[in-house]
Amino acid sequence: MDGGLGTSTVVVPTIGRPSLDVLLDALATASGPRPAELILVDDRPAGSPLRPDRPGLPPVRVVRTGGGGPARARNLGWRTARTEWIAFLDDDVVPDPDWYQRLAEDLARLPADVAGSQGRVRVPLPPDRRPTDWERGTAGLATSSWITADLAYRRAALSAVGGFDERFPRAFREDSDLALRVMDTGARLVRGRRWITHPVRPADRWISVRVQAGNADDVLMRRLHGPDWRTRADAPLGRRPQHTAVTAAALAAAGLAAGGRPRAAAVAAAAWLAGTAEFAWARIAPGPRTRAEVATMAATSALIPPVATWHWLRGVVRHRRVARWRGLPDLVLFDRDGTLVHDFPYNGDPDWVRPVAGAKEALDRLRARGVRVGVVSNQSGVARGLITREQVDACMDRLAELLGPFDTLQVCPHGPDDGCSCRKPAPGMVKAACAQLDVEPARCVVIGDIGADVEAAEAAGAVGIMVPTPVTRRAEVQAAARRAQTLTAAVDDVLAGRW
Repeated sequence: MDGGLGTSTVVVPTIGRPSLDVLLDALATASGPRPAELILVDDRPAGSPLRPDRPGLPPVRVVRTGGGGPARARNLGWRTARTEWIAFLDDDVVPDPDWYQRLAEDLARLPADVAGSQGRVRVPLPPDRRPTDWERGTAGLATSSWITADLAYRRAALSAVGGFDERFPRAFREDSDLALRVMDTGARLVRGRRWITHPVRPADRWISVRVQAGNADDVLMRRLHGPDWRTRADAPLGRRPQHTAVTAAALAAAGLAAGGRPRAAAVAAAAWLAGTAEFAWARIAPGPRTRAEVATMAATSALIPPVATWHWLRGVVRHRRVARWRGLPDLVLFDRDGTLVHDFPYNGDPDWVRPVAGAKEALDRLRARGVRVGVVSNQSGVARGLITREQVDACMDRLAELLGPFDTLQVCPHGPDDGCSCRKPAPGMVKAACAQLDVEPARCVVIGDIGADVEAAEAAGAVGIMVPTPVTRRAEVQAAARRAQTLTAAVDDVLAGRW
């Protein structure tokens, strides 16, 4: 990279918080070269459109997830982008005035084995008093590793590992998980010299209880990355073992009292009280010790141990068996006749291009998740003299009108005896589509109704899914490794990661 930002896109997932305006103002007034694009990913289930119109911003595009969570929002952002680098920013940070310039310098001439560059974070704390428990917790972001408050990744690195694991429902651990998977490929992550400010968001007194839901995500991290994941991710264990012990003491006290053993119950209750008091003081002592803060720490310190233990146990049950995250494919290619549209042999009449049930909805669902779509179609009628190439093109234009837009349209006009490399089951069209869109064949899925479609996918190094019709040969159906009853079901499998 030559140091400019034309090969980078800034992606900001947002739920429409007021802090987004502060971020956009900072990006509009910052000095330095602008990136190719700024993509705002609106992750609200509904709401009025975002209005990012400010002079000084790079070209802005807004896309919507419908409320899929931060991991899905970031995935949609990078899948929508087409640049070499994707720079993620959270919607509650404030980049320094020279952030664009520093980003360009950080990304310039990085070796090929460097997959990501993390920015530096400052968290301002009150200068005139001790910080509260919530403020101290937020300040930990300044020393955290691989957080996407400001982290730029090569798009190819994101694609290779399937992006963010959407099984992490919160803005917690999903960035550490991604970093570990990227580094597992042999790539490196480095720290740059650019800075952002991460203000402490206002929060109610129960925020420390709600964030205990992240204990379930810690279980998922252990399942995915093994017992040493905390060391690799620079994520300290914290007080979960103590929380488990305090909770066990409380349960023992209740059980012993119910069983008519008051002395033993009193001992267990004393252990619970001592553990709770120690935890509360550990949080109160370094803080401002105002009446409100002390009351909040006392109340939440009694609640956090059982809540943390509950979420940890929930994670143990929920994540008993987990597979490595594969994510969505980068490209899904469809056979045309018999798969997207009803098969009228050697059709050259656009009026007879008639989509199968659910075709438009299936394609739109893929597009909405940032997956590119295309068509690979054998048209031997041209070689046989039954239709012209112009008629084929007219039918393809009609297909795009009804079901489009498509990112690639590949047609083979040859006959079965012409010995070409493009006619399915040969892999030529699949490889050409991947090359055109700069997609690794391993991140491509081909959906078709006959064995030649699946064989072409496998020959190209892609994944084939067969959607048989009444005319599909039984032997071809039995030979297909992946099958779906309908086009809609095939796309369901792709979007669920079953490909």
